[in-house]
Amino acid sequence: MRNKIAALYVETNGGYFGLEGVDPWDIGRDARSYTGPYPVVAHPPCQRWGRFATGSTRKPGQYRIGEDGGCFAAALTAVRNYGGVLEHPKDSLAWDYFGIMPPSSMGWSRADSFGGWTCQVEQGHYGHFSRKPTWLYAVGIQPPSLRWGRSEQRLPAYAVERYGYEKARRIGVMAAVGGKDKTRIRNATPEAFRDILISIARSAILEAERAAA
Repeated sequence: MRNKIAALYVETNGGYFGLEGVDPWDIGRDARSYTGPYPVVAHPPCQRWGRFATGSTRKPGQYRIGEDGGCFAAALTAVRNYGGVLEHPKDSLAWDYFGIMPPSSMGWSRADSFGGWTCQVEQGHYGHFSRKPTWLYAVGIQPPSLRWGRSEQRLPAYAVERYGYEKARRIGVMAAVGGKDKTRIRNATPEAFRDILISIARSAILEAERAAA
């Protein structure tokens, strides 16, 4: 299929399943083994690259930075080899670790010697319940215009009622989410943002065709 892309490190039976032209790779398929040929949308695990990469405040040093079983490295290799886009939370330590320049200003900026682009965008613009600032890294594309800047702050009534307005605002909506499904809820990609990522990956196909013409 001409417009086919692969979606790597996605939730089983989640938002990338059942879409025409999208080949989803969940935990059962092990996206680290992906070897093309399609451009990718990659969502590598972020736990070992974020604010609590080495463990919670109660258990600091429990883990080591970057020890994610090679998931980010494989995702980065796939994007650089086949084109597409990778997403990670804002301030991901993986950018510095793998020599990617962090976003420098509003919009896209050059990221590395592989022809990569990077930017910061908030998923709140696309339907996420929180602002969820996100960094993107893309190769082989023409960077599209996205909804830049701060998205609307949404403080659900339960969080304000439980913590009070000031604390709810300070800890943020993401931290206020609890329960057994908290990780899935926090990590969920809104459909509108998913569709943006898919369109970015598909644009790599067009760029490759133009280069070959």
